[in-house]
Amino acid sequence: MKKKISLLFSLFMVTAMLLTACGGTAQETAAPSGDAPAASGTITLNLFHKWPEPEALEFFKLAIDTYQERNPNVKIIQEAASDEAYKDKIRVLMASNEVPDIFFTWAGEFSWKFSRAGQTLDLTDYVNGSTWKDEVVMSAVQPFEFKDRIYGIPLRINAKFMAYNKEIFEANGLQVPTTWDEFLAVCETLKNANIVPIAFGNEFPWASSHYVGDFNAKLVPPEVISSDYLLTGEADTLFTHPGYIEALKRFQTLGDSGYFNKGMNGISHSNARSSFIAGKAAMFYLELEEFQTLADGKEGDWFGFFQLPGGTGGEGDQKLITGAPDGFMISKNTKYPEEAAKFLQFLTGPEMGAKYVEMLGIPSAAVGAVTPENALPSVVEGLNQINAASGMALWMDTDMDVRIVEVYLPGLQALLMGTNTPEALMQSVHDIAVKVQEAIK
Repeated sequence: MKKKISLLFSLFMVTAMLLTACGGTAQETAAPSGDAPAASGTITLNLFHKWPEPEALEFFKLAIDTYQERNPNVKIIQEAASDEAYKDKIRVLMASNEVPDIFFTWAGEFSWKFSRAGQTLDLTDYVNGSTWKDEVVMSAVQPFEFKDRIYGIPLRINAKFMAYNKEIFEANGLQVPTTWDEFLAVCETLKNANIVPIAFGNEFPWASSHYVGDFNAKLVPPEVISSDYLLTGEADTLFTHPGYIEALKRFQTLGDSGYFNKGMNGISHSNARSSFIAGKAAMFYLELEEFQTLADGKEGDWFGFFQLPGGTGGEGDQKLITGAPDGFMISKNTKYPEEAAKFLQFLTGPEMGAKYVEMLGIPSAAVGAVTPENALPSVVEGLNQINAASGMALWMDTDMDVRIVEVYLPGLQALLMGTNTPEALMQSVHDIAVKVQEAIK
């Protein structure tokens, strides 16, 4: 069965709260691993991540500067690229054997394929043989394990929620929906009031995959999703469960019914978020890490949030929440494994974890890093909801082979444009899954 995060976050959250009650463009061009000069005893580590935003770069600069002050023999060069550019570049670097010493990874298949290929450093002994195992939430480490060995370390914890404008809901007499039918009724009421129900930017269709991945998790049995996503099932059964088609029909309903804004395939996720902040839409499907952006964008307690509700009769787990920890891996070919591991331990540990929450408003995976004193109440509540979930459905676009993703995601855009159907799309997904399964045998 596909791994789920057991979510022991509640333990560290409660502990932390009790203690506090009685915290797109590269920044620098990184040289390939091993090309760094060692003059005067100085070694250079290259760090590559997917957060080029100024506030994120400021955090990483603080972490790097602090570590270098304490370890003057180490120089760390960071490079950053946004999501799609990062995915493209890290694959090129992997294929050319020019892997940065420390690099970002999503949990699930995105990281497992690197471990399968022997491109990542086994961190198990580094973690278990030091205080590291007590400094990060180990349940968040689980999605980075491969064959019971640790190959990645989480930096942050993230999940998907539907944010809503409290004023718009109140003005239209709306309550937070708890079922799929109630959710559709809310959308219809808003549409009839000439209010865009959901701001949606699908220029990069990972945004679609977050909807569909959540629907899949609630409509398809977990063991079926596991065998399909990991390609361990019989070839003729891959992606044939009727729940996949029902998931696409749900998604199509949102588009065909006019519940999304017009032109969603030509709008970025960030532009859709700005539209929501400006009051031009009533709801917006976003990640927990974006709560701070909403709070910074408009004063007051103006937004609430809820989990995208499931329907009736689904064979999946209705208590799953879509999301995952994000983290880092170390190249197997780094010339400096000890120093790379030491810096990664520092970057993901409690000291920098608290700074991460304070500076970015994003939940850190470091033990005790998130407290009511350094995080928004909505972020703390979001973590509480993650704790209450039965597990996490990892991001669909990083939890299956990229060759399947490259068929699945453009198909979701075509579905919204009316140039594809749920049945035809799932047939295409099945066909490519069979080919990929055969190729990796």
